[in-house]
Amino acid sequence: MFLEKVIAGVYGANCYVIADEKTNEAAVIDPGGDADKIMEVLQKNELDLRYILLTHGHGDHIGGVQELKEKTNAPVYVHKGDLNLLQDKNKNYSALMGGPVIEMTADSFLEDGSVLTLGDLKLKIIHTPGHTRGGVCIHVNNNVFTGDTLFANSIGRTDLVGGDFDIIIQSIKEKLFTLDDDSIVFPGHGPASSIGIEKTTNPFIK
Repeated sequence: MFLEKVIAGVYGANCYVIADEKTNEAAVIDPGGDADKIMEVLQKNELDLRYILLTHGHGDHIGGVQELKEKTNAPVYVHKGDLNLLQDKNKNYSALMGGPVIEMTADSFLEDGSVLTLGDLKLKIIHTPGHTRGGVCIHVNNNVFTGDTLFANSIGRTDLVGGDFDIIIQSIKEKLFTLDDDSIVFPGHGPASSIGIEKTTNPFIK
């Protein structure tokens, strides 16, 4: 699997470009800004962008969506629970962040348990509410892209629109900690980790 991280947008969110190395079919996860940098990765590696996938609808993760869609015509996917965030610059906080103001709709929706394909890769969608109502994680092979649900030694904040501490803890324990311990965690901010490490060291879960 091809995987490259792009630090994107004014808040330096982790954007991930993943692709099937046989077909070069690709997805971009959370283009938080800097669409030109993301396009450079796609073009340099001759990747065919099939999906723009949003783990949730906050402005620091969606700042590059409109420009990337205009340049590639790739469809935008989000969970229905976060569609209202995507459509409202105040609810997604892009009006306050100093970057592009985002108000748009999605082309299709991510649902718990649904699977998208990139060549031989299978992208399983895991609905993990708590940071937002429509937050999702994306499980591919032995990797899980956790957005702002689970970080290395931390969790997503729950004091914003749609946030709920008890629900995010439940999502992590019941949806993520059931994955193999050696599953690599690629979060929306900061360094990578693993499910096993977070089970034993994350102070919010213990």
